[in-house]
Amino acid sequence: MTRLILTLTIALSGCSLKPTPSAITPPSSLYDSPLLDASSQQPLTQAQLVEQLADDDVVIIGEYHGHQAAHLLQARLQQALYQQRPNQVLTMEQFTVADQAALDRYLQDAIGETELIEDANAWANYRASYRPLVEFAKQHQRPVIATNAPQPIVRCLARHGLAYLAGLPEAQRERLTVLPLVGSEAYRQRFIEAIGGSHGDDNHQAGNRQDAYHAARLQNSYTAQLLRDNTMATQIAKALDRHPGAQVLHLTGAFHSDYHQGTVAALRALHPELAITVISPVFWPVEDDQRPVRASPAQGDILYFILPLPKEYRDPERQRQALRQQFDHPTATCDTAAL
Repeated sequence: MTRLILTLTIALSGCSLKPTPSAITPPSSLYDSPLLDASSQQPLTQAQLVEQLADDDVVIIGEYHGHQAAHLLQARLQQALYQQRPNQVLTMEQFTVADQAALDRYLQDAIGETELIEDANAWANYRASYRPLVEFAKQHQRPVIATNAPQPIVRCLARHGLAYLAGLPEAQRERLTVLPLVGSEAYRQRFIEAIGGSHGDDNHQAGNRQDAYHAARLQNSYTAQLLRDNTMATQIAKALDRHPGAQVLHLTGAFHSDYHQGTVAALRALHPELAITVISPVFWPVEDDQRPVRASPAQGDILYFILPLPKEYRDPERQRQALRQQFDHPTATCDTAAL
């Protein structure tokens, strides 16, 4: 599942604005992640970044799941931010709200790590990517909050649309998010392009049944994406309520936070007064003038530059099919979806 989410995350990261040629040094390895302040276009050291984040309520570190540089940066920032603000809460896309009880048992030493991985449906790359962050929180007795929507509900919402969400028992809906779901047309178009292949895929003038069906499925998939975003935002807001004065460090796929869309927009709708910084990854393909092709000041408040991972798909249609399977599982039953 995580590799498919990675594909969605990177499917649409390009834009035209670029930092100045001399701003940063290219990353030297898959562990390296030079930092850039997007507003000033000036490079930052980690120490400078940590000082800049001192007063933030929420620090969101977008990632490309499984990228070594992203996870190393997250672990280093977690430790450095804790040193200046020990009242820290780690919130994670990588666990769903249905997994919180198992996560709490692990933090309380009631179960072991393999039991956590099994009981909380941890991602396949948990040990390599997220273990250091969870262990740091556990060592310092800090909360770790599962924020994502359960996958069965996401898949059923993608199949049946908002009617399925409205039909869930009230207690289940309340554990997810408040309604209506927050989104935007710009975010919808970015998502449709990533999963459907073009902005026009949901605009069928012919009016035939197959095209209408395809458009409805794309819209339902987008609604399922919004459920993830809004559930994460709701859980972050609840964490701030339960831990007054805390600084939340949120880990998420970059698609959910880039351009201040997705989870960020949903969180701002709940609490517009929050000080939020978005840290976004940017792949470093370079041109002759040594400028990264894809970097944009709009993408995040802080950009970190990383080398690309090996290409996962060469066949665009096969990639799109894999992405759609995340949201639509024909063998799954949608009669019930227990949290």
